[in-house]
Amino acid sequence: MKRIFSYALAALLVGACLRLFFVLKFPANSGDTVIYEQIATNWLRHHLFAMDIAGQPTPVDLRMPGYPAFLAILYALSGKVGEQTRFLLMVAQVCVDLLTCLVVGGLAALLALICNQRLSWQRAFIVGVWLAALCPFTANYVAVPLTEIWATFFTAVAFCFLSLVAVQATGAAPDWLPLPRWAKNVWAVAALAGFTVGLGTLFRPEAPLLLLTTSALLAYYLLRRRQTKRLVALLFVLGISCIVPVIPWTIRNAVTLHEFQPLAPKDTNLPGEVDPKGFMAWERTWLYRFRDCYLVPWKLNDEAINLEDIPATAFDTPEEKQRVATVLDMYNEELTWTPQEDQIFAQLAHERTVRHPLRTYLWIPLRRAIRIWFTPRIELIPVSGHVFPLRYMWVEDRVDQRVTVCYFFLNILYVALGLLGAWKLWKCPYAKPAVAMMLLYILARTAFLTTLETPEPRYVLVCFPALFAVGAQLFTRASAALSSPTMV
Repeated sequence: MKRIFSYALAALLVGACLRLFFVLKFPANSGDTVIYEQIATNWLRHHLFAMDIAGQPTPVDLRMPGYPAFLAILYALSGKVGEQTRFLLMVAQVCVDLLTCLVVGGLAALLALICNQRLSWQRAFIVGVWLAALCPFTANYVAVPLTEIWATFFTAVAFCFLSLVAVQATGAAPDWLPLPRWAKNVWAVAALAGFTVGLGTLFRPEAPLLLLTTSALLAYYLLRRRQTKRLVALLFVLGISCIVPVIPWTIRNAVTLHEFQPLAPKDTNLPGEVDPKGFMAWERTWLYRFRDCYLVPWKLNDEAINLEDIPATAFDTPEEKQRVATVLDMYNEELTWTPQEDQIFAQLAHERTVRHPLRTYLWIPLRRAIRIWFTPRIELIPVSGHVFPLRYMWVEDRVDQRVTVCYFFLNILYVALGLLGAWKLWKCPYAKPAVAMMLLYILARTAFLTTLETPEPRYVLVCFPALFAVGAQLFTRASAALSSPTMV
């Protein structure tokens, strides 16, 4: 048994079985799935990046073009579209996710080599692959047509390149690091890092946040040593190489939609729909649980919203609750959100924020951050997710309770491995810039996600390659500490 765990191929085979289990047992979709499939179908049939509005393909910029392009390629190869290609799509995503496992192993090996030449980088590679292959949270998303698998892949690759940029640009790269000639050229690696982030941007518009946090880290190190020209040159290479993949999309939006839009807009409304900014501002004064998204905001313009489904914390006074009830009664009659209704909620959001500013700007974002990281991550499997009250759920729904508890503690285990691995690497001065780069990105991304109208836990899955790779360092053999590097 021990020999089996010493092979990456075994990890990939087990990982493939886990992913195929989710594909066959729990295939899923989401509201975004319909959007992606419709855009891909119109792209293939009408050569338009468009959705069907009033029976006609209408050009839109609601989503970035990467995932629709992926779907369109699969449609062209199979000769089928939509649900008919779901299984082929999921198998393709299994392959991409297994490739991500190998990239995670490579990142773990790189960190081990940077830290200490006496550490077993082969062991770090194997453990990194196993941690990624066995994680059900990322594996589960191969069974749903969403961007998570591709976004995680490009983030993992970018972590590898940016780790090299961080240690080389800051002078922390050890002499023993066995790199090919091109990888020792910080400018070439920076160009590859930026280009990878640009490709990731075609799938998720917030991907450049990775470059922003890396740029802040480089500025911290280089400005302290007054290497301003080197910093400016590095930022230029990272920025230009990131922009290159997005140029065709930007040109398309300028020509077709007459707008400068290099990224998908934050507010994704179809033509003719009211942008519910007031409603979303009101949400941000109380909503922090993912399950409330299903009951309130995701019903807007589709289903009736019941006052009973809104938690008591959304109302400060009985008068405030009555105002919400009055507006919801009007909305539920037509199921169409109007500017007048949105204005009332904007006023409510303003009043609640003035009354308790810390609640809106600190406590709710903090609770969102805790929720999106410490959650069972069972949104794609058919279990209730309820643990409490313990005795009642044990009698009424024992299987669901067991699954939820196991997923919850498994999530905590992965986060703990990441934190402990980061602590171990932090003691090595050579690895500090790479670890700082990943930690800063995780913190910045978490802060960014707390500002969104729907705090979905899946949005932090792109951070998990860092947890896997850093956590793998706990299983490398300890060795004597080496002297601190000379920062040049």
